[in-house]
Amino acid sequence: MIDTSAVSIPPRRKRPGGGGSAVPPSGSAGGANGPDGSTAKDHSTPPFSESWRQDFPASIVVLLVALPLCLGIALASGAPLSSGLMAGVIGGIVVGMISDSQLMVSGPAAGLTAIVLAGITAVGSFPAFLTAVIIGGVLQIVLSFLRAGVIGYYFPSAVIRGMLAGIGVILILKQLPHAVGYDSDYLGDESFVQPDGENSFTAIFSAFDAIQPGAVVICLVSLLVLVLWAQSPALKKIKLLPGPLVVVLAAIALNALFGVTQPEWVLGATHLVQLPVAETASDLLTFVIFPDFSSITNPEIWRLGFTLAIVASLETLLSLEATDKLDPYKRESDTNRELLAQGIGNTFSGLVGGLPLTGVIVRSSANIQAGGRTRYSAILHGILLLVAVLSIPSALNYIPLSALAAILLFTGYKLAAPSLWVSTYKLGVQQFIPFAVTVVAIVLTDLLVGIAVGMLVGLTFILSEYLRQPALMRVSAPDAVLQRFQLPDQATFLSKANISQTLDALAPGSRIEIDGRNTKRFDHDVLEILHEFRTTAALREIDYRLVGVPALTSPSTSAH
Repeated sequence: MIDTSAVSIPPRRKRPGGGGSAVPPSGSAGGANGPDGSTAKDHSTPPFSESWRQDFPASIVVLLVALPLCLGIALASGAPLSSGLMAGVIGGIVVGMISDSQLMVSGPAAGLTAIVLAGITAVGSFPAFLTAVIIGGVLQIVLSFLRAGVIGYYFPSAVIRGMLAGIGVILILKQLPHAVGYDSDYLGDESFVQPDGENSFTAIFSAFDAIQPGAVVICLVSLLVLVLWAQSPALKKIKLLPGPLVVVLAAIALNALFGVTQPEWVLGATHLVQLPVAETASDLLTFVIFPDFSSITNPEIWRLGFTLAIVASLETLLSLEATDKLDPYKRESDTNRELLAQGIGNTFSGLVGGLPLTGVIVRSSANIQAGGRTRYSAILHGILLLVAVLSIPSALNYIPLSALAAILLFTGYKLAAPSLWVSTYKLGVQQFIPFAVTVVAIVLTDLLVGIAVGMLVGLTFILSEYLRQPALMRVSAPDAVLQRFQLPDQATFLSKANISQTLDALAPGSRIEIDGRNTKRFDHDVLEILHEFRTTAALREIDYRLVGVPALTSPSTSAH
């Protein structure tokens, strides 16, 4: 998926331990502890003086991906367009500077649009909603010091791979209409049911009735450029001129050429980026919207703040886990530090009129595919976004959406590449089925629902495997006179059926010993079965003894 032929991959870094502060010491983000306790240099995370040749071009690519997404998400959320841009800038600069992740890019997320839209309606105004964003940010800071980021370590790898492939499939489905000039839905939508009443599949069929030849030509040329740039060793060496930037420049030139050669192919404003343009300095001040703190006594504000904190944190932790898996240098990030960064970012975003933000896998994967190497690519993208909005908004409004759709199509293919499906299939059904179910669920619902469905399927496989394992492990020879069995470390109610079946299968007249000395937990259900079998054993003339098994007591005082 990522070309690592030109780099040396260091050993995989260990995640930070469970103790200590939620915030690692300054300078530790890029290093690992050496054998003598000192901080060893992490050669995969060089200083900016060495990494800028990779990070600067990557930041341009992320800018081109993030710009329309910031606008589209703001539009779909019923918020001012400037709020999406503000969140993109803060996600890049503020979160990028604090985060421990070297490659994840943060900004407004499509997964929060429904919550934002409903929230603005519920609290009555966007300034009041900003107060909820601040509350959500403060709660994320609290979660970071409570070390709630540990949740991020418990997502199965099959589900994370399914998340990446699912996002890739969504990108492909959602960008196909934009590729042919059908721009009724906003660029960057990830939900199956669209705000315009269509869904991911019906929108593709509707696009056949609204094909714009100019958009099709621009998209095809853009894809050709991207493929050539990815395949040609000579073009890869042009580090400071990334393929997506060439795509955008070529698309603008093509649309201008259509005006001379094929006027009916020219793409109008509805098929181009529509960035708000400030005519005067005073117009720029309107981009900054301050929160209405008088609404803080409204219980709905607090409910919304808690909702934003939980959902944004979950989406961030998922994106962080996925980004670390895509990282060609195999660095692993501190999840608690990430919650802190997101909390500070959301607090700041709410103070200046920005949308709530999370870590975003689409931007992060674009960053990785463009060759980003350190956090500076995310920070630079935020700086470039701010500079572009302030200085050249009119020029950016010449960018065709079909060219940006081509970039996202290419990104989607990389995320959902056939090789990923093949490699996961080879791991066996226990990996492939949760992976495939996660992909389908994400495509047909949204990110968090799809992950939840994938987790349930994964847990079902784990539970099924656990139930198939013998709860009573035979530790004596099969022909021994005394048959000895050992109980597992955790004798829970899940072992009831297995233990009962084993005891029922014992031959009459046999000698049995069940050893529970190494068992740390006994559920009352298990103790009940083991002790009540004494009656059955006596009737079947079985010499039955229990070693290290607590006495049976009432459920309220069951031994452990």
